[in-house]
Amino acid sequence: MTPELTVLALAALLQMAQLALFAAVANRDLGAGYTTSPRDRPPSRQLSILAGRLQRAVTNHFEGLILFTIATLVVTLGHQSTPVTQYAAWTYLGARLLYIPAYALGLRPWRSAIWGIGFFATLTMIGAALFP
Repeated sequence: MTPELTVLALAALLQMAQLALFAAVANRDLGAGYTTSPRDRPPSRQLSILAGRLQRAVTNHFEGLILFTIATLVVTLGHQSTPVTQYAAWTYLGARLLYIPAYALGLRPWRSAIWGIGFFATLTMIGAALFP
C-alpha cells in the first residue's frame, strides 16, 4: 500500500470519528428520542452552536475527502508516489485534524487558513502526478 493510500484510510477513520463526535453532541442537544426517530418532523429544539459547527466540519471534510480521494487515486494508479505526494498527503491529514477544533472553537482566520493548507496539499498531489 502506498503512503498516500494509508493516509486516505486514516482520513476515512477521521471522518468516522468526526461523525461520532457530532452525533454525541447532537444527541445531547436534541435527545435520543428525536435522533433515533425517522425525523419526519423538524426537531423541537435546535442544535447548539458547537453541534452546528461540528456538523459543518463533517460536511466540509466530506467535500475535501472527495478531492483527496481523487488525488490519491491519481497518484497511486499512475504510479506517481514521490516524497512530494507523500508529504502532501500527510499535510492534508494534519490540516484536517487541526480543522476540527479550529472550526469547533470558531478560530478566525485560522480555520480558513488550515482549510487552505489541506486544499493546497491536495492540489499539490494532483499537480505532482500530472507533471512529474
